[in-house]
Parts: sequence; C-alpha cells; structure tokens
Amino acid sequence: MSVSTRTGFFQRAYGIVRQIPAGRVATYGQIAAMLGEPRKARFVGFAMHSSPGVAGGVPCHRVVFKDGALAPGFAFGGPEAQRALLEDEGVGFLPDGRVDMHAFQWEA
Repeated sequence: MSVSTRTGFFQRAYGIVRQIPAGRVATYGQIAAMLGEPRKARFVGFAMHSSPGVAGGVPCHRVVFKDGALAPGFAFGGPEAQRALLEDEGVGFLPDGRVDMHAFQWEA
C-alpha cells in the first residue's frame, strides 16, 4: 500500500470511527467492511495505532477485536487505559475482561 493510499485509507477509517457513539464499540473488521475493504481489518488496526487519538477527535478506544478483547498494545496507555475510557462511557465488560459485544456493539 503506497503512502498516499495508506493515508487515504487511514483518513476514511478515522471518519467512520468518529461516528461511533460514546458507550458503543465497533470491531476492526466491522470498520474494514464499512470501508468496502473487508479483508483489511489489520490495516484498520494500523490506522488506530497511528491516529491522533481522542484529543485529535478519533475515539480509537472504541475499536476492539471481534470477540470484545481489547488491544494489547493500545497506543494511548495500554489495555487498562482503553478499558477505563470505555467504562467511563458506560461500556460493560464480561467477567473475562472482554467487552460485552452483544450489548455494546455499534450497529451503524
């Protein structure tokens, strides 16, 4: 993926992530599918890792794995910080530490 293509993909991904309401989460694969690139969930992960974060208007903490697991290398302080941000928005977790996807997954 060229730099300009990657930049365009990242910006489009950020645009979708900005639409996820507080108290909801989406998956990397869900974002990729919404971009029309269903096999590029990993690239969505790269975009979230490179994002300007919440301060930059991209609530990347609202993007999780399809099973509700949090990103182990969350770019803004680790999974504990991601969990705290989600809990502050009212997102609930299962006893094993994963987001309750049945209750909190965003349906665009």
